[in-house]
Amino acid sequence: MSLRRNRVPREIHALALSATLSDEGTPVTMPAPVILHGRIARLEPLAPHHVPGLSAASAALDGPAGFTVVPHGEQEARTYVFQAEAAQLAGTALAFAIVTIADECVVGATRFTRLDYWQGPLNWPLSAEPVTSLPGGAIPDAVEIGNTWLTPAVRGGQVNLDAKLLLLTHAFDSWGVRRVTLRADARNLRSRAAIERLGAVSDGVRRAHSRGLDGAVRDTAFYSILRDEWPGVRGRIIEQLAARAALRRAPLIPATVAALRPLASSPIG
Repeated sequence: MSLRRNRVPREIHALALSATLSDEGTPVTMPAPVILHGRIARLEPLAPHHVPGLSAASAALDGPAGFTVVPHGEQEARTYVFQAEAAQLAGTALAFAIVTIADECVVGATRFTRLDYWQGPLNWPLSAEPVTSLPGGAIPDAVEIGNTWLTPAVRGGQVNLDAKLLLLTHAFDSWGVRRVTLRADARNLRSRAAIERLGAVSDGVRRAHSRGLDGAVRDTAFYSILRDEWPGVRGRIIEQLAARAALRRAPLIPATVAALRPLASSPIG
């Protein structure tokens, strides 16, 4: 089955911004969907027109993915996209289709999830006035990258590295987050090795953390990248891409980390 997908519509339908809550229960607004353009891959907001491509990409997998939710067949792909759009509207995730630029094929999916907002009043003392908006608007202070899967033909190569570079660049350089988290089922050694190659720091393994897709109780390995670590991680990823002849002749552009946003509840002066 071919992985080639239909041409992307010139205007991708932008999902409406929605109200959600920060960890402190403060109403916030979800960041708008965005298309992220790389040299190897392009990340597009997951939408119904990606269904055939997702189905074709997952058809190449040998059986269930095991550690990550992967849609098999067009019916599951439609449900997968519907749930991703619902998560966007609920303010819990921004999902992307991973598209290779060379042949315009959908080869997998990934997403921002667990967007964390730290702006607004502290939990204590309680304020008598309700908070209806945040000074930072729809910009998270921390985020997780996850739910990534790829068709076997592009695993372990340039596509995943370029996709991670796009997501991390958007998180640190556009949003100015303080931390990006990555996690993996502790049994998923391939995924853990890929995360460690990025330069993410291990935060340990949470034992008996949740139920895995196979029904077993799983341990979860957590990793993070902090804003001060991002320039080094960025250079490391670009070096890995260059080693695979992806960016060998491209100039190394310094990272432009967004200015640190002081927490709105912090003392000023």
